[in-house]
Amino acid sequence: MHEFKYKGNDFYCESVKLKNLVKRYSTPLYIYSYNVIAGRFARLQKAFRPVSALICYSVKANSNLSILKCLVKLGAGLDIVSGGELYRAKMVKCPPGRIVYASVGKTEKEIREAIEYGIFMFNAESEQELDKINTIAKRLKKKTNVSLRINPDVEPKTHRYITTGKKETKFGIDIDSARKIFLSRRKYGNLNIIGIHIHIGSQVITAAPFVKAIKKIKSLNDRLRARGVLLRYFNIGGGLGIVYDKEKPQTAHEFAQRALPLLKEAGLKVILEPGRFILGNAGILVTKVLYVKDIPHKRFVIVDAAMNDLLRPALYGAYHKIVPLFRRAKSQELRAKSVDVVGPVCESGDFFGKERKLSVKKEDYLAVLGTGAYGFSMSSNYNSRRRCAEVLVKGNKSYLIRERETYKDLVSKEIIVDI
Repeated sequence: MHEFKYKGNDFYCESVKLKNLVKRYSTPLYIYSYNVIAGRFARLQKAFRPVSALICYSVKANSNLSILKCLVKLGAGLDIVSGGELYRAKMVKCPPGRIVYASVGKTEKEIREAIEYGIFMFNAESEQELDKINTIAKRLKKKTNVSLRINPDVEPKTHRYITTGKKETKFGIDIDSARKIFLSRRKYGNLNIIGIHIHIGSQVITAAPFVKAIKKIKSLNDRLRARGVLLRYFNIGGGLGIVYDKEKPQTAHEFAQRALPLLKEAGLKVILEPGRFILGNAGILVTKVLYVKDIPHKRFVIVDAAMNDLLRPALYGAYHKIVPLFRRAKSQELRAKSVDVVGPVCESGDFFGKERKLSVKKEDYLAVLGTGAYGFSMSSNYNSRRRCAEVLVKGNKSYLIRERETYKDLVSKEIIVDI
C-alpha cells in the first residue's frame, strides 16, 4: 500500500494534500490512511482464510477509538492488555466473543470486568493468574475460557526490548510446566482451559522463528492429545514486521504459506494478534522546522515534535524515514546536507533521525514515516507538552479523530494544595 506519496512536489495521504491538513490542524500532527489500515487487514484475512482465523487487532499498537471502530466494522476482534483497553473495546461495541485478553499482570478488577463483559478468552501467563481468574469466576458464578501463554524459548531476532518468546523474559509459562497444568486442568472448576497462546516478539522479519515456535507447540499439542487433553484454539500472536528503512519483511501471504501446513496439521482453530503489521505504515507524524542550527561540525534541524510525541527512536534507536512535505523544484533546491533531526525536549535522546541527507530550511514541514503503530499510543506529556491531534484520511476526505490537548487538559486532574 503506497497511500503516502508525492503528487508533483506535494506529499499526499490518499487524495488529500497534507499541506492543507497542516494549515487546518497545525503541528505536530498524526495522520492515518484508512485504505492502508483496511488493506493490510484484508491481506491477513485472505492469507489465513483457509483456516478461518479470528484476527484480533492488538489495541496497544494504536488505540484511537475511530481506528478501533473501523477495524471492528471490518470484522476484526481486539487483543487487549488492560482495563482501559477493555473500556475502549466496549465504547466501539466490539462483540465480547471477539476479544482476547493478554497481559502479565492483570488486576482483580480488570479480570472481574472482563468476565462480566463476557470476553472470549484470557491468555493466562502463570499458575497464580489461573488461580485468580478461577477464584473470581467462581465468585461471579461464571465459567470463562482460558488459553495458556507458553514461552517457547525461540529467538525472534528483533530488538531485545520487544523480544518476548525467550526463556529469560517475563512472558508466559515454560512448555513443561504448561503440560502439567493442562493435565491437572480439572482442578480449575470455573475455567475452560481450551487453548494455547504464543507471542514471540515484535517486528519479526522472517517466518523461521514463527515456524520453530509453532512446531514446538504442535509437538506439545500432540502429546496432550495422546493423554486425552483435547484443545480447541491456537493463538499464534502477532509480531509480523514492516518496512521502516530497507527491511524486506515477509508478506502476509508468505507467512501464511509457511505457517498454514503446520496449523492445519495441529487441527486447532487459529487466532492472530497483529498490531504493527496493520497500523505501522498507515500513519505518519508531521512536524514543523523551527530552526536550522549550525555548529562547526554539525547541522541540527530542530522541529516542533519531540520524543514525547514519538518515543521509538529514543527508546529503541528505531529508524524512521523522514521526508519533506513539499519537494522544491530542481532550480529551487537547497544543497542537501547531512543533518540530525531533533526535538526541543531537554534530552540528548530527543531525536528522530541522525545523519540524514535533507534540504530543509526554517518553516518547512517534514513527515516522519511508519509511525502509525507505537507512535501516539506511547506518547506522553513529558516537559508539560500537549499531545498531538490525530486525523484519519479516507479518499479525498479527512476526519479529526482526536483534538490536540490544551494547557487546561494538562492540569485538569491536578489539585493545588496550600500547605
